[in-house]
Amino acid sequence: MFGDLFEEDGDGFSSSTPGTGVKGRECEPPPPRGKIKLCGIKNQGGTCYLNSLIQTLLFTPEFREELFHLGPDELGCLADKDKPEAKVRVIPLELQRLFSHLLLVDEKTASTSDLTDSFGWTNNEEMGQQDVQELNRILFSALESSLVGTSGSSLIHRLYHGTLVNQITCKECGNISERQEDFLDLTVSVRGVSGLEEALWNMFVEEEMFEGNNLYRCSRCDQLVRAAKSAKLRKLPPFLTISLLRFNFDFAKCERYKETGSYAFPLTFNLRPFCEQNNWPDSEYSYELFSIIIHKGGCYGGHYHVYIKDIDQLGYWEAPEEVKVKPKTQKREDKVGERKKESENSVDEEDPLSVLTGILAYDSCVVSDDQISLYSAGVSNGSDLFVWNGREVNGVAVKTGVEWEPVLLTVLRPSAEELGCGDGSGVGDADGSGLVHSMKGFAGGATLGTVLEALGPQEAFLCQEQSRPGASGGGASGWRVFPPQDMQRTLRELSLKDGDALLLLQLEELDSSIFSLSGDIVTVTTPSDCRWLQVEFCPQSGIKEEEKEEQGKKRSKVSASGNMLLMEVKEKALEDLHLQDDLKDYMLNGFLCVLVHEHLSVRESGIRLMTSLYLCPGPVPTATQLFLYFSVGLAPSVGQELEIIVEESLTVKECLKEMLQMAKLEGESWHLRRVDWCEEIGEPFMDENASLKEAKVIHGDTLVLVEGRLPPKGYLKLSVKMYIDVIDSSSVPELNHTAECQSIEGLATEWSGSEMRFIGHVEISEEASLDDLKTQMMTLPALQDVCVPSPAFLRVWLLECKKLARILRGNQQTLRKLKLGNGADVCVERLMKEEDLGLKDLLLRVQMGVPGEKAYYPSEEFLWDTGRDSTSRGLYAALASQYGLTPDSLLLAKHLPDKHTWMPISNWTQQVSKRKKKRKAESLQAAPFYLKDGDIIGVKNLLIDNNKEFTTLEDEIGQQRLTVEADNHNTRVRPATGECSQDIGSKKSGPTKNRKPEVALSINVGVFR
Repeated sequence: MFGDLFEEDGDGFSSSTPGTGVKGRECEPPPPRGKIKLCGIKNQGGTCYLNSLIQTLLFTPEFREELFHLGPDELGCLADKDKPEAKVRVIPLELQRLFSHLLLVDEKTASTSDLTDSFGWTNNEEMGQQDVQELNRILFSALESSLVGTSGSSLIHRLYHGTLVNQITCKECGNISERQEDFLDLTVSVRGVSGLEEALWNMFVEEEMFEGNNLYRCSRCDQLVRAAKSAKLRKLPPFLTISLLRFNFDFAKCERYKETGSYAFPLTFNLRPFCEQNNWPDSEYSYELFSIIIHKGGCYGGHYHVYIKDIDQLGYWEAPEEVKVKPKTQKREDKVGERKKESENSVDEEDPLSVLTGILAYDSCVVSDDQISLYSAGVSNGSDLFVWNGREVNGVAVKTGVEWEPVLLTVLRPSAEELGCGDGSGVGDADGSGLVHSMKGFAGGATLGTVLEALGPQEAFLCQEQSRPGASGGGASGWRVFPPQDMQRTLRELSLKDGDALLLLQLEELDSSIFSLSGDIVTVTTPSDCRWLQVEFCPQSGIKEEEKEEQGKKRSKVSASGNMLLMEVKEKALEDLHLQDDLKDYMLNGFLCVLVHEHLSVRESGIRLMTSLYLCPGPVPTATQLFLYFSVGLAPSVGQELEIIVEESLTVKECLKEMLQMAKLEGESWHLRRVDWCEEIGEPFMDENASLKEAKVIHGDTLVLVEGRLPPKGYLKLSVKMYIDVIDSSSVPELNHTAECQSIEGLATEWSGSEMRFIGHVEISEEASLDDLKTQMMTLPALQDVCVPSPAFLRVWLLECKKLARILRGNQQTLRKLKLGNGADVCVERLMKEEDLGLKDLLLRVQMGVPGEKAYYPSEEFLWDTGRDSTSRGLYAALASQYGLTPDSLLLAKHLPDKHTWMPISNWTQQVSKRKKKRKAESLQAAPFYLKDGDIIGVKNLLIDNNKEFTTLEDEIGQQRLTVEADNHNTRVRPATGECSQDIGSKKSGPTKNRKPEVALSINVGVFR
């Protein structure tokens, strides 16, 4: 709002007047409203976003009247707000007073200083600009919390709350998984879409497919399957708020930017196509544009103003003389509020006041008010006027109304040349696509059956475009056939709009080579789909380097289409590369050298046109064979994979034997594992008698030969390590003897003075209990000489990434229920007393701080029952009882060993709305603390220790080490980007503007529960 805030955007916007940046500063009495009859709001420096939202809420009659219905008996009195015993709901009271001022006081502007004081804002919040969408959510949450226990407690929920449902449908069994979400506003995309309707279509109509390497695990099938993800609106609010994502981040430039392209939105909107239920009355789906909050400027600053429809006709506004009103224009908006009413048009120019509180209601093509001036109606010199009596044109009756609004459709038919009717009876195509395009207009209220009757014979069928050329392999386009029940629906109900394409086909035309029907999808492969594939020759690895460079340059660009067989592609490439003599000795590889079947077409093999294929020496697999890569060992080297072609009917055991022969390995103690898409060794093939096809091994998979026999089916092979306290191990000679006798792998833990040592493997049934696992661990050689009276004296940890993750609980729980997988790593710890942890018990390591020093006393284990209270208040109460202190005299923090920092745990629980208050959300086991077994908790006794810092000298040394490592990493990266950095730096001359750190917006609310 001040100085050079908007220099980068080229223009500045400010509605603040001298003196408005300081609270309570009044230079002169405010002027009266005048003929406008409306009151604006002063800008406190950067509160234009607040002013726009307040004016929108004021001109929402339902919200305004509900707020005024709350009296002093429910809200209290502002005069008592400073009394400690009085519970005064300050925020709704100040909002009532501001609304009253805006409606009744004869002043041109009003101040929001009292309202922002009730928010707990200081000058920093009032001078800094925030996002209006964030303010909308925070203000609604503050109002919900302030109105708890009053008759208006459900005000926000009734007016603005809606729900949507996300669904994932399994394509194998049809199982549908649902997750419902609540919303107070819908956030839609701006980038890559032309308007609101397209954005909602992408959100709630288009399906996201999980296929290829991105499969979905179905809970019913218990396997990875193809699935479709979609979303629908389940409950519509009376007032629908839509926020546009205009602010994005450019990862290439590492800076934020604002999308400034045009964005279209209708004045009336029907949400039926986007809803889960479609049998409600039309009035339940229809919304009317009510308010538009607009942001001018860039992503680091700007100015908000608002257009609002004056529903109750509280004021009067007309265009100033220097502003010209333009009808039928589109607006850029950052927030769109929609209201269920009748439609009106927007205007392009805004009132020069800081906030516009009225909106013109001129239709783009109709002027019905005889008293309005031609200038105000937008009529200028040379304008075309059409005079209509509202009934007929040249004696022909014209039907009017929304249902008769025309829709201009693009109708496509097969051309005469493609159907072999070159006798002139048909119509030829002008663009060589094989389809004839024509534009036809129909009433929006006409049924699809009426459209079909007008376009062609009744036995024909209509299709709607689903995927455009280039979206799938081969560049073909997909069209969905309208089902018979859609013939009774209108074009408006089917969400057909101007420019949408319809394909008209007859049954005999499906015999043509360009059309294919599969289910309800028609695939159109037109001559214009013919593009190209680049085939590059890969020379043999044993030839000389000079010949390899010469042959490596051989490549051919082959004209291809989606229906073309890969064998034909190879033949053309061999002919172009002059390799016809050895036709059978070359095979085609796709991207990343995955072999493809040559009897398939380009589309069937999933290859996209305008990509590269590789021609490699080697035998060509048949349709029943698989081309596989395999390597030896748990840590295979990149580039040392072997290749093998096997029949897909071979069993896993037979495939293993062939791989062992090719790798010249002997012995029976080998098994196969699969490599996942992250290039990591996955689970072994447990059923060696299953065929490769049954094991879902496909072309191009990489398998690994691992030494060692597989455990029997239903058994687990676990790697066991032992937790050893190095400080205390000197008093236990058998542990030292064990460490000397084993070939050990020492792993340091997060706790100082302790480590884990490998002691062996255990094979056990997955139906065995945890107590059985402990008993079998006691038979390991490393534990036979250790004094362990019973399995209850052992604690078993599950390891993740070589770190202690969680304690296995429930001695009678089976290993299957404990979710132990084959090959899992576990760690056993010897205890000095018996232990049987409950499912809700959390084991923490607590350290009491040494008063006046950056150090802690030795840690001790603390068992916390999270079933009673898992919040910070419960942890404070439990530790206070442990040390015999009060919770207010303690200060707690969680240690983050990877970052060498501490995360303070506050004893204060934030007050949230009734709808959002869930125990899980406040639990310390959830975000942001994620407390788990073994976490270190630091404790400060404030009665004897004034130092509230938890950092130790070891933490400071660790932070310095992390800083040095980060600097070294940046130094290694900088030479590669040095020239680019110099070039970029040379473009900018002069000092750069330092931006203030951004602070999250918040509103302080009292407790009224």
